[in-house]
Amino acid sequence: MKYFKPAGIPLRQLEEISLAKDELEALRLKYVLDLEQVEAAEKMGVSQPTFHRILSSAIKKVADALVKGKAIKIEKGE
Repeated sequence: MKYFKPAGIPLRQLEEISLAKDELEALRLKYVLDLEQVEAAEKMGVSQPTFHRILSSAIKKVADALVKGKAIKIEKGE
């Protein structure tokens, strides 16, 4: 598992947020590759509404971790 966390604070002292592999992939497709949601959904093999739900969940988790100083754990997956 991979973690992203605030610097200088031991992981054991932090609350964590789990980010699923599909959530990380949705973030990558939308914000790193700058794809439109329809195209990103096609690449993930899901409908556009499903992609939107995955992306929204990921954004909410990352924002929560950044604002509240939590660790982000990237879950293993396919």
